[in-house]
Amino acid sequence: MLTLLIAIPIVAAIAILLGACPKKTALLSATLNLFITLAALFRYDSSAAGYQFQFSRMLMADWKLSFFVGADGLSLLMLLLTALVTFAAVWVAPRPEKIERWPNLYYACLLFIAAGATGAFASLDLFFLYAFHELALIPTFLLIGLWGSGDRVTAAWKITIYLALGSIILLIGLLGLYVNLPDTARTFNLVELQKLAPGVIPQTSWVYLFLMLGFGILVSIFPFHSWAPSAYASAPAPAAMLHAGVLKKFGLYGLLRVAMPLMPQAAQHWNGLLMLLLCGNILYIGLATIAQKRLDTMLGFSSVMHMGYIFLGLASFNLIGVSGAALLMFAHGLSIAALFAIAGAVRQRTGTLEFSQLGGLAKPLPFLGFTFGLAAFASIGLPGFANFAAELLVFFGAFKRPETLATGLHFFSHPILANYRVVTVIALWGVVISAVYMLRGYRAAFLGETNKRWASLTDVCQCVRVPIVLLLAVLLVAGFRPQYFLNLVTPTVKTFLVTK
Repeated sequence: MLTLLIAIPIVAAIAILLGACPKKTALLSATLNLFITLAALFRYDSSAAGYQFQFSRMLMADWKLSFFVGADGLSLLMLLLTALVTFAAVWVAPRPEKIERWPNLYYACLLFIAAGATGAFASLDLFFLYAFHELALIPTFLLIGLWGSGDRVTAAWKITIYLALGSIILLIGLLGLYVNLPDTARTFNLVELQKLAPGVIPQTSWVYLFLMLGFGILVSIFPFHSWAPSAYASAPAPAAMLHAGVLKKFGLYGLLRVAMPLMPQAAQHWNGLLMLLLCGNILYIGLATIAQKRLDTMLGFSSVMHMGYIFLGLASFNLIGVSGAALLMFAHGLSIAALFAIAGAVRQRTGTLEFSQLGGLAKPLPFLGFTFGLAAFASIGLPGFANFAAELLVFFGAFKRPETLATGLHFFSHPILANYRVVTVIALWGVVISAVYMLRGYRAAFLGETNKRWASLTDVCQCVRVPIVLLLAVLLVAGFRPQYFLNLVTPTVKTFLVTK
């Protein structure tokens, strides 16, 4: 089942490159993957611990390297996110005749990103977990560089350089983890590695630091964040939806799947640094988001800012906070994908996303105005949406730990600064900041007097309405019934936590 999820978009992308109808083939692929993912969710036994739907083929016996896939609740949650956002992104993609050049390559790139993300979330072998993510970066570069807007070439190279740096640091960390294992225990198999941790796996501080920074750069952790806003602002809407909504979660997933379970003691040691950096994500980038004058760059900065909340949940290292972080990964992916889809529809109709040139769009574009308001409320964290339930768990989990942070950073060892509750209170100001910039952006784009230039605009067609409604509907379902999604991830989280 999981091998099918990886193979279907790859086969569909190759078929499109060979001449198959791009839109219909991509839609068929995305629909099949969504139904297969839903079938896996219904068949998944949440009461049973461990991985299900496993499939393995040995490739290099001497290195113990195998193509090995499997899924637990955390993997399935990320696979569901991938399937939903891919389905929405393909739906909102322009018809082939409206794409300036190489429409077949455009759709193939979207499917290769989806295949890479799916493979990374389903892999239980470190080599393929890393390789599938790298597979998804190449089409991201092409989509921004060939079909982006604004200074797209600079944005494409910037994201490539930053993510290549993060990938290299991550690779050093993974190799360091492999080399530090006893000779008899060296393997890329995650299931075997998790059976060894933490008794056999050395809790080497520098190895975890490389893993944390490598995964963190891929998530745009402060101060390695500047690639994300410009890339998302320049990217076509479907590419921004897939990267910000799905592929960006790979770094967080890697911390949850690899770094924290295998090296829990080292994770506790570097929690102080993580808390310091996440405050930069929430406060510094949050204030920078308020200053933005374009809708797309505001959404790009907002996406970076909200990663700080997820890092806070991971740093709490207890069941409440980490489960909230996993749910927030899912909720943020849906809400930011919906926001970029709406922003792309606005750009297509107006030709601009400058706040100074927009205004009053809710009158000629009522559907976009209404759904943008819902997606903005979800992003802010209003009750009823999954983001609210997730952020509440993150804050409760972090505030639950009254002890001082363990850290090797002398400048962060003051008992006031190095306290979980103090950092949580500081991070809570991000809720206020996000409300300010989201409501400001909503007012500037959709409220007020309608510019005469936009009076004759027509609202979006069904091909754009269906995916946006789908994303928002799932956000509401997860907001009213978060326990179903939490029941998927809590068995995984319980396996490596120091405190419950």
